[in-house]
Amino acid sequence: MLLISIFLRVIFSWIGMNPENPLYGVVHEITEPILAPIRRFMPRMGMIDLSPMVAGFLLFIILRAAMTIF
Repeated sequence: MLLISIFLRVIFSWIGMNPENPLYGVVHEITEPILAPIRRFMPRMGMIDLSPMVAGFLLFIILRAAMTIF
């Protein structure tokens, strides 16, 4: 569910969704606790924010590790 939320946030940023939209607010509240710490350590590359990609990659690694353990 978290990966889907991050993906939606990226799509919303591409289409320029209104931040006052309730759906945008929900997705922002779900993803910001994960993306904000990553942004502190990663510099922005111009207008491109790579924190969603890094978060998705880290979540995928955690998911794969959990699947091998259980």
